[in-house]
Amino acid sequence: MKSVKFFYAILLFLSVSLSAQAVKRFTLWQLPSQINTIGNSYVFRTDKGRIVVMDGGVREEASYLRGFLAALGNEVEAWIVTHPHFDHVGALTEILNNPAGINIKRIYHSPFSHEFCNTETEYAAEALAYYEAIEKSGVETVDLFKSGLIVSVDCLKFKILSVTDEKLTHNPYNNSSMVVRVWDKYKSFLFLGDLGAEGGDKLLANVSRKDLDCDYLQVAHHGQRGVRESFYKTIKFSACLWPTPSWVYNNDIGGGFNTHTLETVYTRKWMDEIGIKTHYKSFDGLTKIE
Repeated sequence: MKSVKFFYAILLFLSVSLSAQAVKRFTLWQLPSQINTIGNSYVFRTDKGRIVVMDGGVREEASYLRGFLAALGNEVEAWIVTHPHFDHVGALTEILNNPAGINIKRIYHSPFSHEFCNTETEYAAEALAYYEAIEKSGVETVDLFKSGLIVSVDCLKFKILSVTDEKLTHNPYNNSSMVVRVWDKYKSFLFLGDLGAEGGDKLLANVSRKDLDCDYLQVAHHGQRGVRESFYKTIKFSACLWPTPSWVYNNDIGGGFNTHTLETVYTRKWMDEIGIKTHYKSFDGLTKIE
């Protein structure tokens, strides 16, 4: 009798083990800021261990990102860039100029024309430096001028929902943020980059709700002056990712809570009204979602 029980126990153990091995999930890390500044930096690891990066943060955080990627094998299957602002491409530009062992196989982005960059002089230098670094690096680059591309990396899939639009009139760099849906069988994310009101309106008008509804939503533009209240209250999601330092989250640069000119507290209020209880804030430290 004991041998029969032992036999069934072994069968149960093997069944559970095989079931666990059959689960194919990717892991997401939201990287914390190292210098208490704004910045977007996300790293994904597929079920087979391949790495995908989104943005990467500011130049000063390149060392931290290098260490993180080194611990994961120093090989990046795909690097997704939402738009060429310093807090999104600064670290990547540094790495492209000096890889120091990091092998990037492919970059996906939606570039602005050089002519357009030169008309938007406030941000031209950082954008052009990033484009120059790509060109010199020799890394294969996928330039996206049309939405809809779906890329699979093992169990992880990502879909490009919006691309650069040089006809946008207000804050065109942010409003042209490449919006990306990322998912597997078990969870879904929507990354809005620094999308503003104009870009959010365009997204709602042109993209299916099934692509916008998600489990985890990255709040637009670090949670302040991003998409409209109506955008957040139109789509469905269960948790928020905040690539946001504490002073932006609290609208406080030294005078106390909500005493500066940022509008983050409005976004927080909207999330309370929607009923979102789960918030992953980059200033709280490294976030890991499996």
